[in-house]
Amino acid sequence: MAYKLRFVQKFEKAKKEQFLQIEKKFIDLENAEPDFPIGKRFLPKTGREAINTLIWEAEFENMEDAISALQKMEESPLHNDLFLEQVKYMSDTYSEIYEEFI
Repeated sequence: MAYKLRFVQKFEKAKKEQFLQIEKKFIDLENAEPDFPIGKRFLPKTGREAINTLIWEAEFENMEDAISALQKMEESPLHNDLFLEQVKYMSDTYSEIYEEFI
């Protein structure tokens, strides 16, 4: 059964460029670290979420892999440094895990 890990991050509209520049550093980190989870990123155009929201999501084969991905992020000094740099532009953030319905 598949699981989706999802981060929703709302950022200040006036700081969109700065926020997204830091997000590009997260992409570089994902590509540089062989065991790091690689996510897809989305910016809403219509829907429930405001346009100043970034959605990161990745799919995993099982819950253990999703939890392991979270642990890798939490244990990464570079990830933590980037998060501390980016969080000052956030107004809200939360994470979700979804289970695939078959």
